[in-house]
Amino acid sequence: MKYAIVRSGSKQIRAEEGTTIVVDLMPKSAGDSVELDVLLVADGNNVKVGTPTVAGFKVQATVVEHFRGEKIRIFKYKAKERQRKGGGHRQDYTRLKVEQIVG
Repeated sequence: MKYAIVRSGSKQIRAEEGTTIVVDLMPKSAGDSVELDVLLVADGNNVKVGTPTVAGFKVQATVVEHFRGEKIRIFKYKAKERQRKGGGHRQDYTRLKVEQIVG
């Protein structure tokens, strides 16, 4: 099983050929191709670790869609003071289909 650990933004994600991964919102439109830097490549017992990236390796992916995550409810209050404040947040994400690990 060949896989790679890639960096997107400040997060590290495991990518395998033919699967989809979810990363933070990217400024690309659906159908565009993206290349991601590889931090680690593993193929069976062969493991290559980069410092910080593995030279000559890239992950080619295609943007499938942009979507928003679940809403996170935020509620703050101070007891006995009648102070209440509510809000929420929805994070924007991009779904990528990993085409191949090149290198």
